[in-house]
Amino acid sequence: MSGAASGDTGTRDRDGEGRARNARPRDGLGRPLPYGAAGVERQPEGVVRTPAETVGEAQALLDAGKPFHAHEVFEDAWKSGPEAERALWRGLAQLAVGLTHAARGNATGGVRLLRRGAGAVEEWAGPGEDRARPHGLDLAGLTGWARALAAEVERTVAPVDAAARAPRLCGDT
Repeated sequence: MSGAASGDTGTRDRDGEGRARNARPRDGLGRPLPYGAAGVERQPEGVVRTPAETVGEAQALLDAGKPFHAHEVFEDAWKSGPEAERALWRGLAQLAVGLTHAARGNATGGVRLLRRGAGAVEEWAGPGEDRARPHGLDLAGLTGWARALAAEVERTVAPVDAAARAPRLCGDT
């Protein structure tokens, strides 16, 4: 699409380092809106948080029906956290993106990412290791939630309510 057709001035949005960044406003599920439309405030990128801050912020965003934004919080943790935990945070980001796709009505993408994220989280926890509740996260519960939601989305092929179907990252505590 040309710059004129997309409503901008003909140049791509760039960050301070010259990388392409889409500055269009977005809705609560991360879908781009027309320039000038009122959108949901975006998550800042590259924020270094403690694991507790990551979990708390992601849970608040999930509860608010903003799984796309929660995925960005998890993505920051996977990119800035210790190497040993990167696969965990990446798996959690995949779960959030899976919920995003399911809420947008993209059943195929939702099912695929929910299952991929569940597998990654389960693999990271590993059998017999004491990694079932890192940072208070209920990995078994998250894996079960993701697989159940994937099966439902696959069966119904209907969009889900992201806030109503948000997982409890730390279980029912």
